[in-house]
Amino acid sequence: MQTNSSYTLYHPKWYRQPVSVWWWLKRWCYTRFVLRELTSVFIAFAAFVYLWQLRALLRGPESYAGFCRAMKTPLMLTLDVVTLAAALYQTITWFHLAPRAMVVRIGGRKLPDRVVVGLNYFLWLAASFAVAWIWLGG
Repeated sequence: MQTNSSYTLYHPKWYRQPVSVWWWLKRWCYTRFVLRELTSVFIAFAAFVYLWQLRALLRGPESYAGFCRAMKTPLMLTLDVVTLAAALYQTITWFHLAPRAMVVRIGGRKLPDRVVVGLNYFLWLAASFAVAWIWLGG
């Protein structure tokens, strides 16, 4: 039996062009995508704060007073503002993705994307006004 000297048992290693860590800064659509993914860290932070608040409430008034003092520090206030901005960015980008995620048909015709996005914003505004009305004592 004759063996071919150019044959290798293993697959040859393919050349892969190196990619910079900053590849996502080259195009604005990539940058928006990565920023949207990074905002999830702040959404997780908000969930942690809510759980921390619930724990403080369950432990009593002294614990909740300590929680309130901790939330008034400049670091926490800054993180809260950044978290609010991240939540707004998540909301707005989702509203604009909604027509692609769920196609709405009425009478066999597709509802235009602008209408779906507009209804999302309208419902968000209506819910915000309702919460504000209840919170301010109606």
